[in-house]
Amino acid sequence: MEVDGRIEAAAPDVVRVGLSTPEQERWMVEHRDRLGLPVLLGVGAAFDFYTGRVAQAPTWMGDPGQEWLFRLSREPGRLWRHYLVYGGEFAVLVLLEISDLKKLTQPPCRFTPRWGNFKQYQIGRGAN
Repeated sequence: MEVDGRIEAAAPDVVRVGLSTPEQERWMVEHRDRLGLPVLLGVGAAFDFYTGRVAQAPTWMGDPGQEWLFRLSREPGRLWRHYLVYGGEFAVLVLLEISDLKKLTQPPCRFTPRWGNFKQYQIGRGAN
């Protein structure tokens, strides 16, 4: 059964998507209307950390926000573009927005909260 079918069968309120950037963002955009779910949550490497597949940075690096440097040192071939290219693009866009040189658009929020117990489904290595 394809992923969309499995998600529809589970009928969750929240789906956690644990793919790398920008793949998880693309996946969420491509599937959000088809699935009609209230929440798609990109969690990146959270499943890998939780299952022990990928080591987390020591506390002395993680606390001051240097987890990215630790991960880059462990997987440079896979993560260099993520941190050095996409991170730089993000920083430039933030600076343009802050300086009022460019106003960025955002998609409308279509989330209507349904309070109570949420059913969840997870996508990514180590999920489900």
